[in-house]
Order: sequence, then structure tokens, then C-alpha cells
Amino acid sequence: MQAPAARGPALVEGLVMAAATGRTSAYGARDVVNAPALKLAIARRSAQRGDAPEVAEWLANHFFRYAVGSLDAPEPALVRIGSNEQARALFGTAAVPQWVTARLGKDEGESMWWVAPEGPELLATEAKLVEFLGARQGTALEGKLQRINCRQALALWSTEHAAFEAKSAAGWREHQPDAVATRWEGEAGQVVELLGSNPLLRAEMAFESQVMRHCLGQFSDRRQLRGGYGEHYAAACEAGKMRLFSYRGRNGQAHITISAHVMADGRLQLEQVKGKHNRPPVQRYHGELLAFLRSVDSDVHTPPDALSMGMLRLPSGWAMVEDARDEADQLFVAHHFPALFRQVPAPSVLAQWIAAARAPEQLQDMALHPLVAHAVRSAA
Repeated sequence: MQAPAARGPALVEGLVMAAATGRTSAYGARDVVNAPALKLAIARRSAQRGDAPEVAEWLANHFFRYAVGSLDAPEPALVRIGSNEQARALFGTAAVPQWVTARLGKDEGESMWWVAPEGPELLATEAKLVEFLGARQGTALEGKLQRINCRQALALWSTEHAAFEAKSAAGWREHQPDAVATRWEGEAGQVVELLGSNPLLRAEMAFESQVMRHCLGQFSDRRQLRGGYGEHYAAACEAGKMRLFSYRGRNGQAHITISAHVMADGRLQLEQVKGKHNRPPVQRYHGELLAFLRSVDSDVHTPPDALSMGMLRLPSGWAMVEDARDEADQLFVAHHFPALFRQVPAPSVLAQWIAAARAPEQLQDMALHPLVAHAVRSAA
């Protein structure tokens, strides 16, 4: 949830014209060995969110091409493959494609890459783009999305969000008590849900945004509370596809805004967890945030916002990574989030082996089983 749909018609039309005339940089080119799985993951998430057909088509085209050719991310989200052993570790139980094995066997020095379909950088970029695309209703880009490439969309998203910080609110919105319901009580605060069925939902969203300085309730028509980024969230919430929560102190001050997609089975999939100005929630609220998340029936997806706080949805439930003491949880971290493995306390030998296969560079200088340590040194 990240800022106002600043109109910027000249910029918007400029992007459309640039796309039409080919004056913008093309996507890069990389041999991504798991490109089919990457494409399926993008389509699956789009279907789970219930994206509009035009949005789903854009993601399958532009975002997929950007992810394959231009995504910039550290290991293990983006990995250059140099050996058959590394390829087997990345593919896990799936068979390594024959063409990959053949290329590696020739030792021709050709680059092949792996892009993690659930990598945090990929998911964070996807969330920005879904937000951008969903906010195009009533703008100069409506109906022209396929003419805008991924770099242009991200540039316009950044411009609009920077404008939010510089633009003063047009009038102060008051809290609407009837538009929220308490869902969880803590020692220092409570979590309220913004009710999609309440006619004052959009006014409460605008109130949340002006306090938190993000785009959840930033509507292009501030009087009618229609259009812009706010429309993206409000429409989804009113349709029952998304739920919106706000962690507020005892004085009613908002500190954290949470958005979650409603899955087909009724469970929630956390999308964003934002503190003020779109920053991660401050540490003093982490304990109560974690307690609330444990009270929610959610799937195993961990959004990038939670990862930035060291907070994970483990098989045993929501926890800080340093609390992953059960071996099943440690194996989950090693396989899915090896960049955080150093924070796992006293990892089991099996978890060490999994982490060593996935991202040996993350284990440097760790206290490891001697055989694992030898393997890590050999891979360096």
C-alpha cells in the first residue's frame, strides 16, 4: 500500500507514446532454467487474487519477461548456476531438465540462471505492479496497459508515491467508529478490521492513510472517494476479496496497516504489513503484531514486509526466525529462506545440509557439523 494516484497526465501520455514508438529500454535476456515454473507461479498468484483479465495478461507478459531478463536480486532469489550439483539442489524433487544437464556438461561457460518463484524481491515487485495496475481505472492508461512495459510501470509507481509525500492532504478525515470492528486485543493496543460491508469504509480508509502516510485510502477523487490507489483496495475489500486491518494503540493512533487476500477456502494470505510511510513496523510493536498473526487463519505465504522484520509463517505458525527450534521449521527456513538461516538457533544437521545445498555462502563462519563445514568450504 504505497501512495496517491497523482494524475501526472503529461507523464502518463509520455510513457504511452514512448512504449508505442519503442523509445524505452527493452527487457534483458537470460537463460532461466525454471522459467516455466516461474510463469506458472505468477499465473497462480494472479488467479488467487482474482486479478482482472487485463491485469493477469499484463503480468503473464510484461512481468514474466521482466522477471526472466531484468530482475535484480541477491542470492538465493537469483542464482547463477555453475554445476549439476547446484542445479539438483535448486530443482529439489523435480527433475533437472535434460538441456540444462547437457549445457553444464559441455563446460562452455554459458550462463544459466534460477529465479526463485517466491523470492522476496520478486514478490515485492509484483505487489507494486498489482497495486499500480489496479489503480489505473479512470486514468489515461486505462485500456492501454499492454502498451506499458514493466520498467515504465515501476517508474510511474515511484513517481506517484514520491508525490504523495510532497502533497498535503486536501482536508482532514475523521475516524469512523462504525466502519471498524475489533478483531484482537493486546496489552498495548488492538487490531481493528475495516469493514468492507460498511458504507463508511472508504472514509475510514482515507483516515488510515492520512495518519499512516501511505496509499491505502488515497483516492483520485477526494470528495467522492473514488479512483486511484484507494479504489484498488476499496473495491477488493467491498467485493470480499481482501480484508484490511489496522493495529492501533490505546489512544486510537494507527501504527500498522495490514492487507490480506481472501483465499477460496476462506483462509487469508498476507499481502502487505506496513508501518508509517510504508516503512516496516517499528520493533516495539513486533510482539503484538506476531500475536495477532498467530490468531489469524492464514496460509504459509510470508510477504516481503514480514521477512524484512525476520518474521515468518512457519509450518508451526507465525514466529520470529530466531524462534525456529523445531526441526520441521528449521528445514522450512533452510529450503525456502536460506538468506535467514544464520538466525536459526542451533540448527539440526539435516537443516544445515539443506541450507548448504541451497546457499552455501550464507553459512560462512557459522558453527556447523564438521562434514557440513567441509562441504561449505569446498563450495566456496
